[in-house]
Amino acid sequence: MSAAEEDRVADLARKVVADHDPKSVPIQEFLGACYDAGLSWVHFPEGQGGLGVSRGLQPVADKILQGAGGPVPLGLNPMGYGMAAPTIREHAQSDDIKKQWLRPLATTEDIWCQLFSEPGAGSDLAGLATSAVPDGDEWIINGQKVWTSLAHRARWGLLLARTNPDVPKHKGLTYFVVDMHGPGVETRPLRQMTGQAEFNEVYFTDARIPDKHRLGEVGNGWNVAMTTLMNERTALGGSGSRRGAGTISEAVALWASRPHRRTPVLRDRLTQLWLRSEAQRLTAERSRASAGVGGPGPEGSIGKMVGAELNQHIYQFCMDFLGPEGILYHGYDSGSQIGEKDWQGPIQQRYLRSRANTIEGGTSEVMRNILGERILGLPGDLRADSGMPWKEIPRG
Repeated sequence: MSAAEEDRVADLARKVVADHDPKSVPIQEFLGACYDAGLSWVHFPEGQGGLGVSRGLQPVADKILQGAGGPVPLGLNPMGYGMAAPTIREHAQSDDIKKQWLRPLATTEDIWCQLFSEPGAGSDLAGLATSAVPDGDEWIINGQKVWTSLAHRARWGLLLARTNPDVPKHKGLTYFVVDMHGPGVETRPLRQMTGQAEFNEVYFTDARIPDKHRLGEVGNGWNVAMTTLMNERTALGGSGSRRGAGTISEAVALWASRPHRRTPVLRDRLTQLWLRSEAQRLTAERSRASAGVGGPGPEGSIGKMVGAELNQHIYQFCMDFLGPEGILYHGYDSGSQIGEKDWQGPIQQRYLRSRANTIEGGTSEVMRNILGERILGLPGDLRADSGMPWKEIPRG
């Protein structure tokens, strides 16, 4: 990445802010201008929300755009920005389809979700049973997905389905984009311990997907899914680019707001958490820099695993610091609605929500396996179903 490229990205970001002040124009207009300028994902090709430069220049644009009051797009459309966009960019069948999906994704007009996990296929994702059967130029989908974040708001979903039960489980999968508003698609919110319902179960009953909405080749869905999962883990594991940003900033703010609750022991705990957060931030920065213009690899699992467990420790500190105040939570009103702030709320809600961090996007146990096998070169787990056709694998 050259100084000239950095200057170009910075100049484009300043022009977007000058022409579309995020403090005075609608969010979608501002984000649309970012996309048109190539600043949504600077490493994407021109015309698809990017400039074809190093992904390491994205913080240059983000600092100017968000410093002027612009939103953090990943927070508005997490599955869209973090997972769908890179998968579409790499595997969609044509540039026309890429542009059709990417711009409304970037503006957050179209929210996306990820339809991977099933009641019988969580950590063993390749064991999924949702079927896709060809019918002319379409595919007929039947099955059930679960723990699908934001499915109740999503326009499109990333769907992994089984197209061949006669081959080993990893080889019989195909990847699609499904219309979440289409016939045969039913979304049922799942109320969780926060009192909210950001997760969902989704049922497919003879739902139809045109073949042009297939991502990658038939039977190559596992490799396409790896694009999604590696980007998901990088997105989940990434911390703020500024020192002290991210979850740790909430703990520091809480500490500053209640001087009467401070003790030397709690001060020591907060200091240690701040140091761990800074180490994670620097690790994420190094990972982004090493990725260059390419996609993230298995090293993204480091940030995901460490970040998930660190979040839980930070919010546990917050609850301990609050003392009796920590049990005062009003999120269980049975009349509460599913709204735009499912992922936000008081510190008590964020503490409860953090329990999902070490499960979503791959459990910490799975992350340790990936790091052990693919980074450290340790022997893999014994897999009794290796090479066995999916239909012959015993299922409970």
